[in-house]
Amino acid sequence: MVRLATASLVGTAIEFFDFFVYGTAAALVLGPLFFPTFSPLAGTLAAFGTFGIGFVARPLGSVLFGHVGDRYGRRPVLFASLLLTGCATVAVGCVPTYETLGIAAPLLLLTLRFLQGLGLGGEWGGAVLLTAEHAPPNRRALWASFPQIGPAVGFLLANGVMLALTAGLSDADFRSWGWRVPFWAAGLLAAAGLLLRSSLAETPQFEELSTSGRRASAPLAEVARDHWRLVLLTAGALAVGYAVFYTVSTWALTYGTERLGVSSTVMLTCVMAAVAVKGAATPFVALLADRWGRRPLCLAGCAASALWMFPMVALLHTAEPILMFLGFLGSLLAFITMFAVVAAYLPELYEPRVRCTGAAVGYNLAGVLGGALTPIVATALSADGGSGPPWGVAAYLTVVALISLGCFALLPETLPEPSEAVAVAPA
Repeated sequence: MVRLATASLVGTAIEFFDFFVYGTAAALVLGPLFFPTFSPLAGTLAAFGTFGIGFVARPLGSVLFGHVGDRYGRRPVLFASLLLTGCATVAVGCVPTYETLGIAAPLLLLTLRFLQGLGLGGEWGGAVLLTAEHAPPNRRALWASFPQIGPAVGFLLANGVMLALTAGLSDADFRSWGWRVPFWAAGLLAAAGLLLRSSLAETPQFEELSTSGRRASAPLAEVARDHWRLVLLTAGALAVGYAVFYTVSTWALTYGTERLGVSSTVMLTCVMAAVAVKGAATPFVALLADRWGRRPLCLAGCAASALWMFPMVALLHTAEPILMFLGFLGSLLAFITMFAVVAAYLPELYEPRVRCTGAAVGYNLAGVLGGALTPIVATALSADGGSGPPWGVAAYLTVVALISLGCFALLPETLPEPSEAVAVAPA
């Protein structure tokens, strides 16, 4: 289990490094480089639009790779998704700017971001099922939480590199070539991840399905026919997690640097510190889920998010590093109270024959609802130029949290009974 969990964590960290480095670049530099004819606000919105395309692609990736995972095994998904995301990320670092290529430059950027999202949409399902289906039932949440640490590691790597570059280079050098370095580094990371995953075994549950001939012939059709309500509920339930995370990790960077006049180095440091604590807390929250159940933790995280959004915006608006860090930390601890658990919760909600498709589609559809729209909506809501905190952003996030709370309330508990060898998926 240690070897499997480590391989899942490392691969997920690499995939999310690729995905997050684009978000940071979109917040700091892509607008003026690829949309120079736009106003500063419109350029930022356009850059976040290309950022959002990656989330739109993720459900499509989960459909594509989910079919592979349910028909041919979880293991092939891990290789194909990592290879696709790594190649697309390296290519982003090679795209000429608008000044050199004209309108073709943002179109290429859009296409490569779509491919990034396609690969990431497949990664989560494969990595999570690799650990969840190997894990003992009484520690499934703990072991399945390791891929959920990957996004924190990937974020810290991506932003650590960006922080070093922004601190060590002049603004002109960073805009000229420095921002490309993390994208090029993704190629080396992807090669290391593929090597690490080369010796992984297929999961016992898929082997059993394959041996007995009970694999789904058309997983997506089966999910759409028999589990559509479950997909919509899980997508709505998880939307708040994406909204909160990308408010902190993407929109707040732009708001802090452009509206509050805080240096990008300070903003990145505050966000990174909060993400590091969130990552460290993940397995401890998962242990609570193995003891008390999945649903209670998710409901608690949603409720905490709804209560914390106004304080978080107020603390951000102070532009004081310690207070901004505390605002971000409260938000991310509420986030991880849900997302440390869902790696076990979502697979348990679906029967094994369509688990890779169903769990991944629900998870990534939530990314469209919460992650793709939030930076754009938050930027628009905070664009009035007033001197007070952007309360519209806090109100928007609170509403999303309450909707997610209602969706979680309609989902069943899946905590395995002590005597169960495998959790029974609800009908």
